[in-house]
Amino acid sequence: MNDLYLECYYGISGDMTVAALLDLGVDQDKLKATLQKLAIEEEYQIKISKVNKAGIEANDFNVILKGNHEKRNLVEINKILDRLHDEKVKKLAKRIFEVVAITEARVHGVSIDEVTFHEVGATDSIIDIVSTAFCIVNLKIARVYVSTLYEGEGLIKCKNKEIPIPAPAVLNIISTYHLPLRIIKQEGEMITPTGAAIVATLKSEENLPQRFTIKKIGLGAGKKYPDRPSILRAMIIENL
Repeated sequence: MNDLYLECYYGISGDMTVAALLDLGVDQDKLKATLQKLAIEEEYQIKISKVNKAGIEANDFNVILKGNHEKRNLVEINKILDRLHDEKVKKLAKRIFEVVAITEARVHGVSIDEVTFHEVGATDSIIDIVSTAFCIVNLKIARVYVSTLYEGEGLIKCKNKEIPIPAPAVLNIISTYHLPLRIIKQEGEMITPTGAAIVATLKSEENLPQRFTIKKIGLGAGKKYPDRPSILRAMIIENL
């Protein structure tokens, strides 16, 4: 079994997490085979590549959407997740989605059954979350340490409205799960709801060991801010 440390100095999102974990040596062919079990391949394709982020080479995980997409609620998403054969991956993916759904329900003042994941977000989130769950299981992760979450400042547009950063869903997850947060003097969103939900679900330890060795390093690239080294560093560590 392995211990994982996620260093979130440039925030965290679903695609950044998957990219960083894949960079640690996850079997990509097995990941693709797992995603095929979902039976929604007509909605997307994935591209895994190396990109340069402000002079640093990092792994990139890109979900390219195609065709038509449906609005889905948690019940419908769980039906898709039930197609997975690996019970550990299925259970972890459902837990992450539940965190997102509960948070969205609180933010919008509706029941969890009324929460719908919009067309693009549903497909994108399914692939990011299932891929994250697969990577954690494939890497045999036992304990997960997470740094303070770094977030930018300002406003972002959501459904033609401006909302403050951190976005309400992100702020709700951070508050509910007592995740340490630091706002930095950078314009723009750095933590997505999916990224916050992944941290809330995976984090199992409060403090890093005082002394440890780093066995592997994975770098996951963010899609925003090409002028910044917006990467998530994932490390397999060993306590001394």
